[in-house]
Amino acid sequence: MSLDQHSAALSVLDDLHAAAALDAKRWSERNGTADATDNARGTGPLVRLGEFYLAVSPEEGRLLYVLARATRARRIVEFGASYGISSIYLAAAANDNAGSLITTEVHPEKCAALRDTFQRAGLSDTITLIEGDARETLRDLPGPIDMLFLDGWKSAYLPVFQILRPRLRPGALILADNIVHDGAADYLAAVRAPASGCETTVRGSLAITCLLP
Repeated sequence: MSLDQHSAALSVLDDLHAAAALDAKRWSERNGTADATDNARGTGPLVRLGEFYLAVSPEEGRLLYVLARATRARRIVEFGASYGISSIYLAAAANDNAGSLITTEVHPEKCAALRDTFQRAGLSDTITLIEGDARETLRDLPGPIDMLFLDGWKSAYLPVFQILRPRLRPGALILADNIVHDGAADYLAAVRAPASGCETTVRGSLAITCLLP
């Protein structure tokens, strides 16, 4: 299959992308600025931004799908589902690779919405949603993991990566979104370090890392 054959998922994605486009307005009403990415720098304690989608764009979502398909990733883990836009792209790829997606979300209201979203997208059988702080809930997750997508709280990128690294297969792909945020600086430094065992490139705000065999 291709992404365009997932008609139910694409219909849900259209609705979610339209809702996500209002994040700037929501942020302006809450904080007096139109910059919806200001919330984070991701450096402070975990905050629960339940009304914000904080989502990938349609182009970024298709890139996730293509990368997962190209690498034949069957076991994909996502840190930070939010309202499920990136999850749907990843799950569609996992489904087409005869695999599965494990995704995480800390916000209870978002988790409730996610379950309905995944059902409507026709991908609930492909996705396992784990509710809670991923730094705790992923500690006992079995491997091997073919692909990891980091898109939650930026200061947790490095801890989540360190927890899962022993279960990442050689050659696994790790993608970290919004890498320009200050909170992700320690993660980026770690995967760029000479002795990291990783090869990393940054394109826009996305860090693409391969765990070297």
